[in-house]
Amino acid sequence: MSAAERDFLTVTGARAVTTICIDRPHVLNAIHPPLHRALEAAFDEFAGDPSRRICVLTGAGDRAFCVGSDLKYVAARRAAGDSEILTRLPAHGYGGLAQRFDLGKPVIAAVNGLALGGGFELALACDLIIAADTARFGLPEVNVGGFAHNGGAARLARHMPLKRAMAMLLTGDTIDAHEALDLGLVNEVVPLADLGQATRRWCDRLLAGAPMAMALAKQATLRGLDVPGIAAAMLRQPDYPEYKAWLAADEVTEGATAFAQGRAPRWRREAEGQ
Repeated sequence: MSAAERDFLTVTGARAVTTICIDRPHVLNAIHPPLHRALEAAFDEFAGDPSRRICVLTGAGDRAFCVGSDLKYVAARRAAGDSEILTRLPAHGYGGLAQRFDLGKPVIAAVNGLALGGGFELALACDLIIAADTARFGLPEVNVGGFAHNGGAARLARHMPLKRAMAMLLTGDTIDAHEALDLGLVNEVVPLADLGQATRRWCDRLLAGAPMAMALAKQATLRGLDVPGIAAAMLRQPDYPEYKAWLAADEVTEGATAFAQGRAPRWRREAEGQ
């Protein structure tokens, strides 16, 4: 990540948690190419650091998590003849996350305001969503000549009923945080002032779990969605790299021993980066 790209986000760490904060509040944390590159680099660093177990993605300010692509920037670049400005993305897709399918560590979206377009697509790519009661979610791309091609069209109907998803995709309508909770799109809604505390509480709960088992649970669930039938999904589990790593880590022995001894498990540090 270049020094200039660091200006567009902040990355902080506490214990085993990395927090990535999109920092362009003057444009509602809209994303342009330098920010795409910065996010890709930040997620690469998180993925490769064995001491980092959880990532929290959020936005600066109290108005927006992220409103997607910076359309003023896009318009200027297209006027200059750059027809690929919307499709020239990092190796792991939009925001360095939308196509990061090999990440076994959990990612939490702490949605502090508007999550629109690509911002909503980033939230959908996370494993958990904690939303402020001021948050709104939507995919308004059709109203500006586009469509949710960075995971929105592929993911939304997997997260909510098809007809409701289709309505959002075809009209660009937004929903508030409580409706998103009712539809199962978010895990919890809290007052904006409590968002940080609620996110830390979720991180604490995840940190109590076994790292390798958690990676296996995440990947087996996501890959199972792509397999026709429960039987086929279960038959494939032993072939997953995460399954083999879980067996090698022998977390079951430590978990059972800790339970028998009445203490908290001590998970192996080298397993935390998997």
